[in-house]
Amino acid sequence: MKHNVQGNIDGIRDAMLQQLDDLYSYELEEGEYLPRELMKMLAAYSCRLNREIAVYITRDGEIVHVAVGTDSDVELVDFRLRRNNRRLSRIRCIHTHPDGDGHLSDVDLSALKIFRYDAMTAVGVRGGEPVNVQTAFLKSEQEILLPDAVAWYRVPDLEWLEQIEISDRSVGQEETDQVTEKPERAVLMGIESQESLEELKRLAETAGAQVVGCFLQKRDRPDGALFIGRGRAEELARDCQALDADLCILDEELTGIQVRNLEDLLRIKVIDRTALILDIFAQRAVSSEGKLQVELAQLQYQSTRLIGQGLVLSRLAGGIGTRGPGESQLEMNRRRIRERVTELKRRLEAVEKQREVRRKNREKNGTPVVALVGYTNSGKSTLLNTLTGSDVYAQDQLFATLDAVSRRMETEEKTEYLLVDTVGFIRKLPHTLISAFRSTLEEAALADVLVIVNDGASSEMTKQHDTVEQVLDELGATEARRIEAVNKCDIADPWPTFPGAVMISAKTGAGLEELKKKIAEALQENYSQVTFVIPFSKYGLTAQIRPLGRVVSEEHTDTGTELTMAVSREDLNRLLRQYGSELVKS
Repeated sequence: MKHNVQGNIDGIRDAMLQQLDDLYSYELEEGEYLPRELMKMLAAYSCRLNREIAVYITRDGEIVHVAVGTDSDVELVDFRLRRNNRRLSRIRCIHTHPDGDGHLSDVDLSALKIFRYDAMTAVGVRGGEPVNVQTAFLKSEQEILLPDAVAWYRVPDLEWLEQIEISDRSVGQEETDQVTEKPERAVLMGIESQESLEELKRLAETAGAQVVGCFLQKRDRPDGALFIGRGRAEELARDCQALDADLCILDEELTGIQVRNLEDLLRIKVIDRTALILDIFAQRAVSSEGKLQVELAQLQYQSTRLIGQGLVLSRLAGGIGTRGPGESQLEMNRRRIRERVTELKRRLEAVEKQREVRRKNREKNGTPVVALVGYTNSGKSTLLNTLTGSDVYAQDQLFATLDAVSRRMETEEKTEYLLVDTVGFIRKLPHTLISAFRSTLEEAALADVLVIVNDGASSEMTKQHDTVEQVLDELGATEARRIEAVNKCDIADPWPTFPGAVMISAKTGAGLEELKKKIAEALQENYSQVTFVIPFSKYGLTAQIRPLGRVVSEEHTDTGTELTMAVSREDLNRLLRQYGSELVKS
């Protein structure tokens, strides 16, 4: 039988392991710091095993980790958020001392500082019963508040919970001040091309890092252990030290082993391109669906990188765990990740059903969809704002907007359509993101017309266009009519060349009238606005025709009804074959 308890479980019977497993389902009530019932359970188990037992409790009162140690120590776990390494972990650690002494040791207090626990609590137990309890809190990065030990039945729950909030504000303000004064100094390393490295630099700056060095080593394939080879890695370690860097970003996706080996050698944080993009997405997500999609992508990415060492640390080790932005919780075992992924997929499926209902309503009403797609920062959101008069967030940043936005528009021929702005594409777009955002990206795959927005001011426009085509093919968006638009022509130097494309400037409005005409022509190929003449003798046809498209106008005459609608060419031709050309007003 597989158990979820971690640590020193050798020699423990299955029945006892099952009782320890059951602690995961124990939920604290609001206002409880450490329930008396839970203390008595921990005391009984700890004395029976003569081993320390640690439980980790969230601020919501959920036990997320249970570990068994020896008679004198227990492994402590790093729960800090990767993107906020200095903030409190939002987890309190409760552990037993089987020798009956509930006072915190120097090692306990050191772990409180290193792992930024909300609080560190020791429960002295003897004869199967709790004796006394002591809890410590952080006052600042280095200062600790250490109240006297109290009898186990006199634990001041509300006072200690309130102190966690005070510590969180204090340490959080300190962290904010430090971040404001000193952003992370990042060194970049790539093996592909200088252009790809420049893009990585923009990504790092978008995430808030200060890039202090860029290095390129051309390799046919990455090294299995260190990605760049030991000689270059040792040289990179000296470069990082000389540049006083505290973060190294690699321009490829790394394995968990490569991250661990590089961190051991460089002695600074190491992340890869995928983790960096995930972090930017986490910053940009605004809607509840976007946040769910980002968290799902993060967990799918992290699930393949739980390698044990570096995540669960001995409390005597005193080191720093795996680090880097883009992870919602650093230490989470595979079982809990699978449970959370299942829950996220279930919630996203519910959102997708709502999206499907809206999509079917659009199809029922005959409203065509025009999707703006393109490389990130090509100007799609600015174009949407200019065309529709909206105020969607638009900045000169990579992935400035993440959530799909739609606005209604109308052609000069009074054909109504929905203009959709989609998430931007990028080279080496993580597969976990494509998978998590598939429902959102399907807005592009199912659109009637695709407007591919190209960045005319970029020297990499052709390569970026190839990336967009590749992602569209992967999404199955191969049948929709496509319109090529080259944006930023007002600042492009030299003038871009792209056969058949509309030259525009979303900022100044140049070329947008021609783009609107192209969109209208593309829609006209699929949809026609016609007036059906339905005599009174065949009035039942109205119920058959109405669901086929959007009603523009309806007029009752002496001879019947004139119904003006926007319908697809396919439906129109079928009606003409079935009822004759006299059905349509000439």
